[in-house]
Amino acid sequence: MKGFRLDRLPGLAVLSAPLVWAVLFLFIPYLIIFTYSFWLKKYPTFIPAFQFGNYAQIFADPQYYQVLLRTGKIALMVTALSLLLAYPFAYFLVFKVKSSRVRSLLYMAVIAPLWVSYLLRAYIWKTILGSEGVLNSFLVWTGILSAPTDLLLYNQFSMVVTLTYIFIPFMVMPIFTALEKIPRNLVEAAGDLGVTPWGALAKVIWPLSLPGVIAGATFTFCLTFGDFIAPMLVGGPDGVMIANVITSQYGAALNWPLGSALAVVLLIIVLIIIELSDRLQRKDRIGLG
Repeated sequence: MKGFRLDRLPGLAVLSAPLVWAVLFLFIPYLIIFTYSFWLKKYPTFIPAFQFGNYAQIFADPQYYQVLLRTGKIALMVTALSLLLAYPFAYFLVFKVKSSRVRSLLYMAVIAPLWVSYLLRAYIWKTILGSEGVLNSFLVWTGILSAPTDLLLYNQFSMVVTLTYIFIPFMVMPIFTALEKIPRNLVEAAGDLGVTPWGALAKVIWPLSLPGVIAGATFTFCLTFGDFIAPMLVGGPDGVMIANVITSQYGAALNWPLGSALAVVLLIIVLIIIELSDRLQRKDRIGLG
């Protein structure tokens, strides 16, 4: 064949498998969902159509856009709390722990829960925060509470705690990697110039670690935004998130068109977050360059 080079065959063979997988299991399902989002619900099933009523219903009906706002609020809270916990921990590992063995053990202690079932990790917090759980028992034993309380479970507090525990490894890993890449001579030079440790953190370490912070925040926010297991276990009525509503539309409500429209809105929000994250990282690289 004219213009065809045999030396390209290995590269094409390597790329063909993931490309076929992406087309079959990503693009085609997304296209089907996008198509369904324009259909009409007609009891007991739905009919093909091209209209925007499902999207209009999402932003006109308070029960849907309020769930979107609640999901965004919870995702932001989880991201902020994860950052507040992950950054000092990663900083301590990189700059304060001298033993590489101890550093590896502490790092693996954070990463190890990823090898445990997600369902089990979420259910653990249901056990801890329940009225007969470990935390309530401790508070009663110490005399802080006279009787177990139900306020620790089935609310947004329990959601934020559980999701932070589940997704904090995705915040720690990129921050730890970014901090490890910072040349030590830059930090030492700041000290030689009379900059305090806090000043070095603010003027040298923090700016150079921003790519890791942005990546970790993006991972944590997007994973939290699309979660539906934790809300089912520890959320309660006040912790229902958009993924739970989508699941109910495909299940009990049998309203696939509305569920597809919600899924498309969710996908668009996540893609916007990823695009903003990518732009921030590019801007940060240009600024550092």
